[in-house]
Amino acid sequence: MKIVVLDGVTLNPGDLSWAGFEALGALTVYDRSAPDELVPRAAGAEILLTNKTPIDAAAFDHLPDLRYVGVLATGYNIVDVVAAAAHAVVVTNVPTYGTQSVAEHTIAHMFNLGRRVEHHAQTVVDGRWSRSPDFCYWDVPQVEFHDRVFGIVGLGRIGRATARAALGLGMRVVADARGGAPDPVQGIERLDLDDVFRQADVLSLHCPLTPETENLVNARSLALMKPGAFLINTSRGGLVDEVALAEALNAERLAGAGLDVVCKEPPSSGSPLFGAKNCFVTPHVAWSTLAARERLLSVAIKNLERFLAGSAANVVG
Repeated sequence: MKIVVLDGVTLNPGDLSWAGFEALGALTVYDRSAPDELVPRAAGAEILLTNKTPIDAAAFDHLPDLRYVGVLATGYNIVDVVAAAAHAVVVTNVPTYGTQSVAEHTIAHMFNLGRRVEHHAQTVVDGRWSRSPDFCYWDVPQVEFHDRVFGIVGLGRIGRATARAALGLGMRVVADARGGAPDPVQGIERLDLDDVFRQADVLSLHCPLTPETENLVNARSLALMKPGAFLINTSRGGLVDEVALAEALNAERLAGAGLDVVCKEPPSSGSPLFGAKNCFVTPHVAWSTLAARERLLSVAIKNLERFLAGSAANVVG
């Protein structure tokens, strides 16, 4: 059985083992695959594994041996699941591997916005403290988050994990009243969405990107926020109108933003977020801790084992 990994380098840049897949068939791993390389590389494969390499309807037409696509991520929009079903190809994903890592990255953005630890550490390396006439200095207001309001939009697994972290810091946590959770977190206040925007000192996005949530953060909703508030997005870039956010930051109608996702990834060099005041963008790394990637790989292997055993798990579409 031929197994092909189309873009393995982000999941496994060399610190994990592909042995679990190798035990199931003849494995070929490509670091990356361009669109025109997909069909030649996947020819004859029964099993395809992809993270961000799109598999569209035309690809299924040219891959008659294909039986299974394993998405090495939670989001599976890069696979045409309707075309997959029409060709009797099973598609699976890995739904829960990065919950804690993404929640922790959210809190890391919050502390960066409020304390700018790395910046101040660099000023010490640059000799500024040695030259200082005072015993201390700081370049931005130092924010204590205890008793501040942490607002959450989206109480899925990651939203709830982030809520627990904020509660543990002594923050008051409010969340959008829409939708429920199978394991509600005690201590969260549920409010109307506009009131979450109004009350939050830190507003964190954890909802999926849908037609209803696209550009959820826009000029209108940003105008509801406190001028001293911070926005954090570790969910999906399309939730934020990037032009409106940059304008709000540059006009100091918002104190800062921490983003791990943007609308187009990789972004263009002319993104309005680059150079915007107090805007810090990380390159979609919230999910990428070793622990999270180990879990992802383990579940992906089990997904394929279950499929081969006739009891497929985590099937999507």
